[in-house]
Amino acid sequence: MPSSQRLDATDARLLRAMARLPRATAVALADLLGLSRNTVQARLARLEQGDALRSVEHRVDPAALGYPLTAFVTTQVTQRRLDEVAGELAVIPEVLQVQGLSGQNDLLVQVVATDADDLYRVAGEILAIPGVERTNTALVMRELLPYRLTPLLDRGAGAVRSSAE
Repeated sequence: MPSSQRLDATDARLLRAMARLPRATAVALADLLGLSRNTVQARLARLEQGDALRSVEHRVDPAALGYPLTAFVTTQVTQRRLDEVAGELAVIPEVLQVQGLSGQNDLLVQVVATDADDLYRVAGEILAIPGVERTNTALVMRELLPYRLTPLLDRGAGAVRSSAE
């Protein structure tokens, strides 16, 4: 469920600093932003509790784990089984992310695979889930723009910027 929590400019500056310096401590962030350590810790706690700050895991390139192929599988699902299907998708390790869609397809499933045969196997596992009616697989040929939030954080932080933030 998306967060309804609105972030102010200080929150955006804090998140931007964390994105640029992911190993920074609360003390280092406070020094960098000119805030007290208690302010930084309180804001981080509020962001985590409100679901605005999600997992802090580092983004690992799946290719480094032996999964150089990425694909998107659009999936049509029996509507009353949508939650079941999502639960079954969560069990497949190669499924990285699942988005619910409006329109003709119900789900957009991002998957990784070791090679074409492995992708065929993963797509088959998805199709075999009870409630999945139809799938269509599109292989990612090249990533042109990686997932990013920094431009939004920059906008949210307003005009006050320093090169370190």
